[in-house]
Amino acid sequence: MTTVLIVDDQDLQRFGFRVLLESVPETEVVGEAAHGAEAVRKAAELRPDVVLMDVRMPGMDGIEATRRIVASGGRSRVLVLTTFDLDEYAHAALRAGASGFLLKDARPEELLAGIRAVAGGDAVVAPALTRRLLDEFAHHLPARAEDPTKDPVEDPRLTSLTHREREILVVIGRGWTNGEIAARLVLSESTVKTHVGRILAKIGARDRVQAVILAYDLGLARSPTD
Repeated sequence: MTTVLIVDDQDLQRFGFRVLLESVPETEVVGEAAHGAEAVRKAAELRPDVVLMDVRMPGMDGIEATRRIVASGGRSRVLVLTTFDLDEYAHAALRAGASGFLLKDARPEELLAGIRAVAGGDAVVAPALTRRLLDEFAHHLPARAEDPTKDPVEDPRLTSLTHREREILVVIGRGWTNGEIAARLVLSESTVKTHVGRILAKIGARDRVQAVILAYDLGLARSPTD
């Protein structure tokens, strides 16, 4: 059973999410919050597996609430709900520790699958948003102070990766799913999952989103044709 805290300032949206989540036996809504401060308090009190987080709310917004929930060190993981006109929040929310993004108009099965993935320790980003979110990183990243011709593989966080693991980290940074990696690199999905788990452990990333951030920070995934 996956427990969920719904955070949204719109009563109708909270109601709609609750009805959807309560329609399946594997999820349980343990609470609702209408703003960030209430979300932080209820996350600490209820310790849900997943916090379904809106971004724009009165008072404390979803980004700050995400930062505080993650910083508390509790069990809850945050799945942010966004819309295309909120792309500018992506970088800040990922940095705050969100485990992924879905569109508010995602199909019910996509939302449920995303909640399951995040609860299981994975990360999820809506396919339609992946490229836009990753492109947004490129505009926010600080200029690299070192020699721009330096091979990023020299970074100490990458030295323990095998050639195949580094190859997979690059395409993770480009937004590929496990299924896409398996098909294009001619591997089984179980093998890809094993590689991804080892990569996250070696680079010290909590989840796939942090791996994407690292890939962009090191210049590994600036564009699909690099």
